[in-house]
Amino acid sequence: MKILDMTPEHEQLYFVCLEDWSDEMAEAGNHKARWYEKMKDKGLRVKLVADDEGNIGGMIQYIPIEHSFVKGEDMYVILCIWVHGHKEGRGDFRGKGMGKALLKAAEDDSRAVGMKGIVAWGVTVPFFMRASWFKKNEYKKVDRDGITALLWKPFSEDAVIPSLILKKKTPGRGRDEVAVDVFMNGWCPAQNIVVERARKAAATFGDRVNFMIHETSNREEFDEWGIMDALFINGKEVNTGPPPSYEKIYKLMEKQVKKLKK
Repeated sequence: MKILDMTPEHEQLYFVCLEDWSDEMAEAGNHKARWYEKMKDKGLRVKLVADDEGNIGGMIQYIPIEHSFVKGEDMYVILCIWVHGHKEGRGDFRGKGMGKALLKAAEDDSRAVGMKGIVAWGVTVPFFMRASWFKKNEYKKVDRDGITALLWKPFSEDAVIPSLILKKKTPGRGRDEVAVDVFMNGWCPAQNIVVERARKAAATFGDRVNFMIHETSNREEFDEWGIMDALFINGKEVNTGPPPSYEKIYKLMEKQVKKLKK
């Protein structure tokens, strides 16, 4: 296999996380492309991996810690590492060592530019970005928030242990309308799908729903809330992993709208 630096010819594939065959990914809009334009000059790095025939099967993206959801210094944070595992489209590339190859490439790259360590997040349940997988690759857990674990691999003895930036406040309920607050960073198409489904659902209720997007790629917005990607309906957080269907989001809004005074 071969590790590739992303070039302009790969960008459209990268924006949909290699799922250019997916109708669902088409729902995500252009948010990731817009995020990429903001972040590409702030240290964002993307690498792809291809098999011996040149078929791209995986990707990793990582950013300087100061632009992430993690406190720390002189490190990169892995936003996601993804090996295409669907039968549709380009096919299933799992089990070929692509994930480990991408992780090593990011580590080597981070060392080469003088970083003191690299950080990853993972979930403690058998789902995407499993914390257990990083542990098998010599990462140590240093922080946790619910099912989200923060893990790191230091490269030098003076590396400072990182920590998660936790939620500072949550949106409240609406008074004469239903408050729908969407927090969107832009790097994850799955979360961008949630944004567009919520926007579409909110529009059906007219002025009975106040729909607000908090763009957390704006550092001041993220620092105010301590929330990167989330959906709140009248102050209650909706689980967005994996993205809830449009129908579910609509019904949650409808339930709150029915509670409004006539």
